[in-house]
Amino acid sequence: MKYYGIARNGGRPGAVLVSAAERAVRQLPGMLDDDEPHGVGFCIVHEAGERSYVLIDWWAAQNEIHQRMFSTQTDVPDQLAPHPSAAIGCVWELAVTDFERRAWLQHVLANPNGPDLDAYVEATFEAKL
Repeated sequence: MKYYGIARNGGRPGAVLVSAAERAVRQLPGMLDDDEPHGVGFCIVHEAGERSYVLIDWWAAQNEIHQRMFSTQTDVPDQLAPHPSAAIGCVWELAVTDFERRAWLQHVLANPNGPDLDAYVEATFEAKL
């Protein structure tokens, strides 16, 4: 699992939120239950204004991305719960998702030498959003 952090002040999400995200990843059975799981994905930890978000995404089948989104009030970062709306991410989170999509294409689906999961995992996104 690759981890990404976004914070409203341009810094990093707090340690308590990051720990809560790591626990959520470990407790999520979906990656093992899907058809043809690859065992790789990414987690976006986003400390935003009044709420904080954790998006857990993983690759399944040949070209599907699966996601679970959790959120909490920013002042209680260890109380993640399934996000109550149909949102899939904000524009800042989608920048990471776009990078991950392109990395999946480059290293797995369109790789002339065949799928290279190690190269996919090593490819990471860094930017000031």
